[in-house]
Amino acid sequence: MAERVLLLTPSQSHHSPTTMAVLGGAASARIIPSVSLSTSSRSFFSLSSSSKLKCLRSSPRISHLFLNQQRAEVRVSSGGYGTVSAPKSVASDPDQLKSAREDIKELLNSKFCHPILIRLGWHDAGTYNKNIEEWPLRGGANGSLRFEVELKHGANAGLLNALKLLQPIKDKYSGVTYADLFQLASATAVEEAGGPKIPMKYGRVDVSGPEQCPEEGRLPDAGPPSPADHLRQVFYRMGLNDKEIVALSGAHTLGRSRPDRSGWGKPETKYTKDGPGAPGGQSWTVQWLKFDNSYFKVRNIYFFLLPGRG
Repeated sequence: MAERVLLLTPSQSHHSPTTMAVLGGAASARIIPSVSLSTSSRSFFSLSSSSKLKCLRSSPRISHLFLNQQRAEVRVSSGGYGTVSAPKSVASDPDQLKSAREDIKELLNSKFCHPILIRLGWHDAGTYNKNIEEWPLRGGANGSLRFEVELKHGANAGLLNALKLLQPIKDKYSGVTYADLFQLASATAVEEAGGPKIPMKYGRVDVSGPEQCPEEGRLPDAGPPSPADHLRQVFYRMGLNDKEIVALSGAHTLGRSRPDRSGWGKPETKYTKDGPGAPGGQSWTVQWLKFDNSYFKVRNIYFFLLPGRG
């Protein structure tokens, strides 16, 4: 029987800098009439042991983080990024989700925006705090990143561009919440970049206004004084361990760092100066639009998480 292993990606509540895969969930919540775009009953994405992508064994903590939801009244913004409209349904419409997924694929094929859509989903989810039970105070994948106050957080620099890319799709499919759309876009981007197909669950609830956005400081900084201590502080708050931190860090196999956003990296390199997509930035890997394990081949990440290191 094939061994199952977990990769990682956002959903209702969690994680990382420029390109983390799909995380999301919430502590004491439950899934609202959940909708799945996959025939699989798995609540997280996985690969068989024959895959070259050897990541992390499936973790109850991670599937919990990705997928649990809080039942609450949904209020979505249409048009303006922070304008709240009348309450909608608590669950995203399954037919609209499927159609939105196809539109996202077309967007990816034309704009090569896989990394920034993954980053959007991760940053909406990465504010999750396992120590807070009340929704939406605990953060997580709840669509709060559509509001200007959260977009202005230092860690979210540049993500307005991702929101602008997805807004026409959101306007077209009013029956899909922002929280679900961000995670759908992130999961689809992973798949279209060569990663696994993620049997994501849907039914996330949007926060209703900017006053429900999390405080700044829940996401990783680009250059902290003590990287290992900082990563542990951020990810332990989500309920993750060192191995899971390393696995999530591997999502940097996709994307680039831009000095005008993170303060790190070169304006361009020979691998990024001509695109595809928006040119410039410094990638961590040569093929920065391919989802694979290249990041681990060029970065000895685990070294910094060993006792006494970092």
